[in-house]
Amino acid sequence: MATKILCWNVNGIRAVARKGFLDWLHKESPDILCVQETKANPENLTGELLEPEGYHVYWNYPERKGYSGVATFTKEKPLKVQTTFGKPEFDKEGRALITTHPDFILCNIYFPNGKQTAERLKYKMDFYDAFYRFLEPLRKRGEKLVICGDVNTAHNEIDIARPKENEKISGFLPIERAWLDKLLASGYIDTFRHFHKEPGQYTFWDLKTNARERNVGWRIDYFFITENLKDRAEGAYILKEVTGSDHCPIALILR
Repeated sequence: MATKILCWNVNGIRAVARKGFLDWLHKESPDILCVQETKANPENLTGELLEPEGYHVYWNYPERKGYSGVATFTKEKPLKVQTTFGKPEFDKEGRALITTHPDFILCNIYFPNGKQTAERLKYKMDFYDAFYRFLEPLRKRGEKLVICGDVNTAHNEIDIARPKENEKISGFLPIERAWLDKLLASGYIDTFRHFHKEPGQYTFWDLKTNARERNVGWRIDYFFITENLKDRAEGAYILKEVTGSDHCPIALILR
């Protein structure tokens, strides 16, 4: 029996709720949905969003209101839920939900954006490195890992519509791309690129410039898996027709 996992930076859970999020959720009926940038605390949400029919929902939200935040919707209750990878300095921004399931550990992560200042870029790189150090002992002891979320970096030139114009912009800096190189070199698989080699495939488009209509985008949302899940990966795809956010959902199918 296949397991369908979806991932989506919703850019505000309440905003997409007004645009039919729950109808979409029930139509797609994923086994698990990971969302990032919820921008809401549970006390701001309706009962239906907090407890959609057929799903258990887990939230991690930041100290700062209306910012960041992640949530995981899952049909089967996880064996364990944690909201930290062991670094208190990152916990206050509500960027991680790690759920343990019978046959894999799922990391739903909203990685920081580094565009605002040099300090935020450093915070982003420190976050990357701390998360990597959390993952490595798990991978080395043979855990099956699925990592998904908005990574806020396009990996290669094929993953961004205008690479030359953005090579000095956070989100496509050599230092950021090198972290993704390191991740893959350590034995993780970029599942979309495992199945799809063609250009022009993006998950984020700038709203202010109507970039989506022209497909001037970035592929910055990912599903990574460890090598020991490779044989179970049945498909990975981008749901580019789904609107409501400046990102679109992505999918991973595991058998």
